[in-house]
Amino acid sequence: MTNQSSPSTVGTAIELNGISKAFGPVQANSDVNLSVPKGTIHGIIGENGAGKSTLMSILYGFYEADSGEVFVNEKKVNIRNSNDAIATGIGMVHQHFMLVDTFSVLENVMLGAESGEVLKDSIEKAETELTRLEKEYGLHVPMHSLIEDLPVGQQQRVEILKALYRGAEILILDEPTGVLTPQETDQLFKILEALRDQGVTVILITHKLREIMAITDNVSVMRHGTMVAHRKTSETDREELAELMVGRKVRTKADKQKAQPKETKLKVENLSVFDQFNVARVDNVSLDLRAGEIVGIAGVSGNGQSELLEALSGIEAVSKGSFTLGDITIDADNPKNAKEMRDLGLAHVPEDRLHLGLVPSFSAHESSILGYHRDKEFNGPILSKVGNIVNYCARIMNDFDVRPQDPSLKSANFSGGNQQKLILAREMDRNPPILLVGQPTRGVDIGAIEFIHQQIIAMRDAGCAVLLVSVELEEIMSLADRILVMFEGRVVGEIEADKADEKILGLMMANAHKTSPDGEITA
Repeated sequence: MTNQSSPSTVGTAIELNGISKAFGPVQANSDVNLSVPKGTIHGIIGENGAGKSTLMSILYGFYEADSGEVFVNEKKVNIRNSNDAIATGIGMVHQHFMLVDTFSVLENVMLGAESGEVLKDSIEKAETELTRLEKEYGLHVPMHSLIEDLPVGQQQRVEILKALYRGAEILILDEPTGVLTPQETDQLFKILEALRDQGVTVILITHKLREIMAITDNVSVMRHGTMVAHRKTSETDREELAELMVGRKVRTKADKQKAQPKETKLKVENLSVFDQFNVARVDNVSLDLRAGEIVGIAGVSGNGQSELLEALSGIEAVSKGSFTLGDITIDADNPKNAKEMRDLGLAHVPEDRLHLGLVPSFSAHESSILGYHRDKEFNGPILSKVGNIVNYCARIMNDFDVRPQDPSLKSANFSGGNQQKLILAREMDRNPPILLVGQPTRGVDIGAIEFIHQQIIAMRDAGCAVLLVSVELEEIMSLADRILVMFEGRVVGEIEADKADEKILGLMMANAHKTSPDGEITA
């Protein structure tokens, strides 16, 4: 770490004393203390529901604490709303960006911070200041482009620019890499280091231990609404932090035996999927998936992995080529929809759980049968069999440790990890012969990751053929038996998982590798 200055040397940017906050019977924060030195990157970690986002929302003025004191730059402050926070030099980049898609970068940065009565003067001032900020911090974004035309990584830069434009000296980032590719994450870290070097204090809320170890100077650990530990990052490791987060020892690498693959369950031949502009999103892909193995698909997000899963699951139509399950072949002339694919024994855990995996406004028991709601077990001649549905949901919630185990609770009110476990439970409970899994642990905390990985491996060991898509290379290398890499819609290489490392996969993901006649992959 380049900055390990002690608080006594550099002063304190943020100090929280005895912060408590309850929402009805739920104690989100309980007597929390935190001290963040100026000009450092300070990580706050904990499982989903540990209280870290609530704590930072109090600091940013979204909530008022029930008790406790807040000090900013060693002065006691009363932050009642986000305007108060901004006035004290605090900015926040939320997990879900707060940008107007149809506005330009410049318009988004200015919005709510216009100066004077003449808009032209505000625009000129904003352009000058944005140019300065971009140069100073390496936050290069096309100023006049619409937000909807920018990739996610650049949209996040706009959020950071918004905060800096408003004079932020303390920047809070809530799960900032949840929607980023590994390359975008690396770019973000360079920006955060530049901010720190210029004296900005960064507070990073995350549950990803690799990121904590890579970028932070200090780290604080929360569990069940309390602060349980503070560490210098250089004096701890992932194993200790994982145990502090969960309260028990946690395996940070999946424990599995060598695969024993059997017959082919899914055969994909020269499959292509074209979008509405006739661009090939999946381009002539072929692969075999066998019972008792996990095939991982790696690649930078946006290289056709999502479209491949959607085609195989019946969501998207096949444009060219085909795929076969048993003696059933699906192609452009013989399509199958998602219901028909389920009837053929193919289960699908979608990448986007909120839009494709469940309905946030539905209760858990309603979301627990989506896609299977026509089954006689759940559906009567006129009305649904609500009692059966509730009992079924309660059982799979218990089997997959979904918390809280309340079938009547709205799906939106579960943490991301518990939403994911509910979807996995629904798709795995029927022991399908083929399981497609997209981004199984996106936005999921470490305790839930361990559990989800165990369940996927158990499905493999029970004879299921698993096709796994993930942008997390660690996850791909930990779970997969074979790894395929996609680039611009094509499969550009295949490697046995025990021969793969991040360097090799990185070369393959950039299509910068070479394959020797005996199959060895090199730079």
